[in-house]
Amino acid sequence: MVDINLQQLGLELGSGAVVGGIIGFAAKKVAKIIAIIIGLELALFKFLESRQILIVDWERLTAGMIETGEAAASGAPPDWAMTILSTLSVSAGFTGGFLLGFKKG
Repeated sequence: MVDINLQQLGLELGSGAVVGGIIGFAAKKVAKIIAIIIGLELALFKFLESRQILIVDWERLTAGMIETGEAAASGAPPDWAMTILSTLSVSAGFTGGFLLGFKKG
């Protein structure tokens, strides 16, 4: 028979949820800042290109995004995902907390 320590399981889920919530909240704030910086940078590139100060190779600039999208669409889980799955009790709490923190951020 399997002996499950409910107190330890609850502690792992709860601590994972708290850490996940904090990281999710911070991740959303950082993602917003990065999106603003990238948007301003692209707008600056377009402005400088319209003034003929700068020549932007838009095809090379977007090629990196296409390669990243293709890698994500391959469907093979990365090694770090397998590590997370092996620590499922902590990851479940972390994931719930992360999503809640990301939503509130």
